[in-house]
Amino acid sequence: MAYRRRSTSSNGDAESGYASGSSTASLPDVYFTRPHLKYINAQLSKLEPVDVLKWCMTTFPRLFQTSAFGLTGLAIMDMVSKLDTVIKPDIDLIFLDTLYHFKETLELVDRVREQYPHLKIHVYKPAGCDTTADFEAKHGERLWETNDELYDAVAKVEPAARAYQELDVKAVLTGRRRTQGGKRGDIDIVEVDDQGLIKINPLANWSFKEVQAYIKDNNVPTNSLLDQGYRSVGDWHSTQPVTDSEDERAGRWKGKNKTECGIHNKRSRYAMFLQEQEQKRQQELSDAITNGLNIPANA
Repeated sequence: MAYRRRSTSSNGDAESGYASGSSTASLPDVYFTRPHLKYINAQLSKLEPVDVLKWCMTTFPRLFQTSAFGLTGLAIMDMVSKLDTVIKPDIDLIFLDTLYHFKETLELVDRVREQYPHLKIHVYKPAGCDTTADFEAKHGERLWETNDELYDAVAKVEPAARAYQELDVKAVLTGRRRTQGGKRGDIDIVEVDDQGLIKINPLANWSFKEVQAYIKDNNVPTNSLLDQGYRSVGDWHSTQPVTDSEDERAGRWKGKNKTECGIHNKRSRYAMFLQEQEQKRQQELSDAITNGLNIPANA
């Protein structure tokens, strides 16, 4: 990992290559070279998740957890709450409320708040929508059937992008594991996505049974749907129970050639959505200039 500071001196000196701890001119950018990232993952794979989390505490600024309150995310959340470190584990959680979660999931969120009163949860919904009725008035009914790409973009990708921007997120803890199957089969503990966001998967090496054992041993609240054959719970319209012989996430988007909603894809809908938004903004500015309209100063 390297730390870099752009020179701000009046004589235009080139980058020094180092960032002084006392420097206030600019903040250092945290980035990885490919060999270093490979080395870090090799070392972290030897550690227990709690030790990975301790490493994260001293390594990454603006660290958050993203979670839909699945089993793995709940285990990570509980581990963070019990970290015995000199540095306070001040890690807020980001929850994307698509407005189509099961009622059992929303009930779980309330139980989590009760059991972990110091946990700050930032809830992000689709832009301009507070209720399902708002969403359907804006985008139409059953958008996940008529245009599932657009549904993912407006219900998940855009709220995630807005959360990362407004909260100034630099790194996130996720609940992804290799044994969940699909595109998650070869994930590393530390990854960097197309936008430079650092994603840490502390339980990447754990099995579903290991997560279950931790949850039981530590009395972590869980989604009541798990007792009905569900393992991975998302929106009610795209989640089904699975059999013991199926992959953990086989019940998500069953019957479709799809395993992710776009947030975690390498060439993600997140990137494409941001590009489309920027193009739209530029077009609106161009139209305003053409029509001789007043342009906001912050545009």
